[in-house]
Amino acid sequence: MLASQATSPALETLMNENLRSAMIRAHLRATDVAAHIAVDPKTVERWIHGRTPHPRHRRAVADLLKTDERALWPELAPRQRAMPPEIQAVYPHRWAVPRTVWRRFFAAAKEDIAILVYSGLFLAEDTGLLHLLADQARAGVHVRLLLGAPDSPTVAARGEEEGIGSDVMTARVHNALTLYRSLAEVKGVELRLHQTVLYASIYRADSNLLVNPHVYGVPASKAPVMHLNATTADGAAITYLKSYERIWSRAEPSPS
Repeated sequence: MLASQATSPALETLMNENLRSAMIRAHLRATDVAAHIAVDPKTVERWIHGRTPHPRHRRAVADLLKTDERALWPELAPRQRAMPPEIQAVYPHRWAVPRTVWRRFFAAAKEDIAILVYSGLFLAEDTGLLHLLADQARAGVHVRLLLGAPDSPTVAARGEEEGIGSDVMTARVHNALTLYRSLAEVKGVELRLHQTVLYASIYRADSNLLVNPHVYGVPASKAPVMHLNATTADGAAITYLKSYERIWSRAEPSPS
C-alpha cells in the first residue's frame, strides 16, 4: 500500500495527486520508486506530499512511470513551454541521463540509429544495449557507428584535452572497438572510423537526437546532453544531422 495518507490538513493540501495516481497505476510503492532511483523512501514520501524533486530525480521518476514530468508536476509546465519545441529535454551531465532513457531512445527508432563518438565506451559496456541495437538492426533499422580511429591525432588530442592522456583515450577506443565487433557482424550494422575533431557526440534515433557537446578540459560524461527533435528544416537538430552525414561520408570502414 502506498504510504500516501496525509497526517495533517496541511499535508492533504500539498498532496501531489498526479504522482500518487501514477504510482498506483504502475503498481509501485514509495519503496519501489526509491530503490529504482537510489533515494531514501522518506524522500519519495515527501514528493508524494508535495515537495518538488531535483530535476534529475524528476526525470528518473517520470521515466520509471512512463510519463512526462509535466504530467506529474504541472507547475513546471509554463517554464518548460518557454523552450523551443525542438528541445525535448536538457540534462546537466551525460551521467545524469538515466540508463532507461538511452534504451527507450534507441528502441523507439523505426528506420535509423546513428552514433558518433570517439569511443562511446559507456554504451559498448552495456551488454543489454548492444543486444537492443542488434535486435533493431535485425528488425530493419539501419544502425551506423562512427568511432574515432584509435591511433589518430584527434583521438590523442581529445585525451589530452580531457586530462586523461592520449594513451588512455586510445585504449578506450580500442576497448570499445573490441566490444562493438560482435555488433558490427550483424546484418544492417555498419562501423566506420573517423579522424574528425568532434565538437559534440551525436546519438540519433530517427528524428530524435541526444547531443553531448564537448567542453575543453571536461570529460564527455560531465558535459551536458540535449534531447532534440528535428521539427523544422532549419533547426539545431538538422544542423547536427548534417554534421553527422558529412563525417560519415569521409570515414573509413573499420577493418575486420
